[in-house]
Amino acid sequence: MYRYDQFDHQITAERVAQFRDQVRRRLSGELKEDEFRILRLQNGLYMQIHAYMLRVAVPYGLISAAQMRMFASIARKYDRGYGHFTTRQNIQFNWFKLQDAPEALADLATVEMHANQTSGNCIRNITCDEFAGVARDEIVDPRPYAEILRQWSTFHPEFGYLPRKFKFAISGAEHDRAAIAVHDIGLSVVKNAQGEVGFRVLVGGGLGRTPIVGTEICDFVPWQHAITYLESIVRVYNEHGRRDNIYKARIKILVKALGIEEFKRQVEADWQFTKNGPCTITEAELNRVSACFTVPAYEQLPEGDSAVEALQRDNKAFANWLQRNIKPHKVPGYAAVVLSLKKTGIAPGDATAEQMDAAAELADRFSFGELRITHMQNLVLADVRQSDLVALWKAADAMGMATPNIGLLNDVICCPGSDFCTLANARSISLAKAIAERFDNIDFQHDIGDIELNISGCINACGHHHIGHIGILGVDKDGEDWYQVSIGGSQGNSAGVGKVIGSSFAFSQMPEVVARLLEVYVRERHADERFIDTVRRIGHGPFKEYVYATPIAGDAKLDGAEYASLEKGTPYDMPYYSRRF
Repeated sequence: MYRYDQFDHQITAERVAQFRDQVRRRLSGELKEDEFRILRLQNGLYMQIHAYMLRVAVPYGLISAAQMRMFASIARKYDRGYGHFTTRQNIQFNWFKLQDAPEALADLATVEMHANQTSGNCIRNITCDEFAGVARDEIVDPRPYAEILRQWSTFHPEFGYLPRKFKFAISGAEHDRAAIAVHDIGLSVVKNAQGEVGFRVLVGGGLGRTPIVGTEICDFVPWQHAITYLESIVRVYNEHGRRDNIYKARIKILVKALGIEEFKRQVEADWQFTKNGPCTITEAELNRVSACFTVPAYEQLPEGDSAVEALQRDNKAFANWLQRNIKPHKVPGYAAVVLSLKKTGIAPGDATAEQMDAAAELADRFSFGELRITHMQNLVLADVRQSDLVALWKAADAMGMATPNIGLLNDVICCPGSDFCTLANARSISLAKAIAERFDNIDFQHDIGDIELNISGCINACGHHHIGHIGILGVDKDGEDWYQVSIGGSQGNSAGVGKVIGSSFAFSQMPEVVARLLEVYVRERHADERFIDTVRRIGHGPFKEYVYATPIAGDAKLDGAEYASLEKGTPYDMPYYSRRF
């Protein structure tokens, strides 16, 4: 994986020292909160409902075992023993004290990590296919390009104060696993008819208040010109993007207002001034960065393993895990393994310090010391010998990370919601827990098959509800949690935004709403047809009709003290804060 050079070390060290002094001045009263707010946000420090939240960048989701152990250490030293992996392939710590933040950043710097540009109106962490470099359907490994873009965008002097935050996602495979169509810029690394490498560029995608699937602005930008072309896109956005209305500030609004042809004309007009200029990527630079992504010392192994096959026949739990959590690898005899962070009863994406240490140990033992963080809020060990799968399964199961539910109903994407987030209108973690408990039957889940259930606690859509096969959006109604349901959303090559089926539901009604949607699917599906395919074939009507046909009684348990306490959380004494962000 990529390692810091002298510039990265210097930048990170100087930033930590700078923030340490800023925190000292805030604690002494020299800085007021309104003066300090932008400074802490530039270092990934938010104020949430109960405490500060520190968001740490994991560039393109790739992390070493040592870095994962540092996350575990941060969780123990400065938090409450756990961290939360996000849809942006970052990690968030939810219970920080202000005075601890500089020390935590200094600790992170020792393992070449930071929180720069995890907040603010700048280019955020660049996300990537979690199976980059090992996927069988990969055309080009996108990670060197993602790293080049990371270096280009970090502290870019022109793009530090964009109209709004800006997100890139990049994939190099036939199948998009990075949800590139719902990012400000989505990049697909491709080859043309001559075998030359370049980028298909999508622009103006995004979720939130106005969900839009990105539009192709160019079908092939030669890799040498990636930076200059992308810089022109961001420059046009920076010049014309609205700063008078936060809700209309994203590039998707600008592209929609101008039209893709006019937006493209302006981008290409700007590009004429920079194309072939100093930011042209040279072969030497690409080779320099690519060399950091060394190919592991793979062994020559047979495809398949007799011990694995034997246990698969005799042990249903292991067979289920193989079916759902193991992904094909381009090297014979190896597999990519997804460690599930979606065990019932646990907030989706949460991992304890013990689990993080265990995941690091598994990476060292089975996967060349590296892990990936997925935008589906799980972990990946990308290079596991198939002959090690039995031992890995037992070790992961002992730590609660072998739930065989990847791609199934309980593999829920979920934002922190009003259990933590100041922006949220409703609980999402609590609802994910309630739904997971209702459908905590792995046989039933396997019968339902592939389905994506995404939950957001507010319209900002951190839980990607718009692109869930079933999407749930929390809304506030007279101080109560209510939920709007959409179906038919999808990510990947056929990305689309789901359609709302009708009026919203109370918290305690939601598990039954999901059950009714599934009943329609089971009744109407063809053999081997996924939920999303049934929705596309028969439309929303039958689902809507059945869900609203008869009144839905609320589950009394979900109105009880257990779920009420999740919303209230734990009081936290911290004087230096603002209530928002």
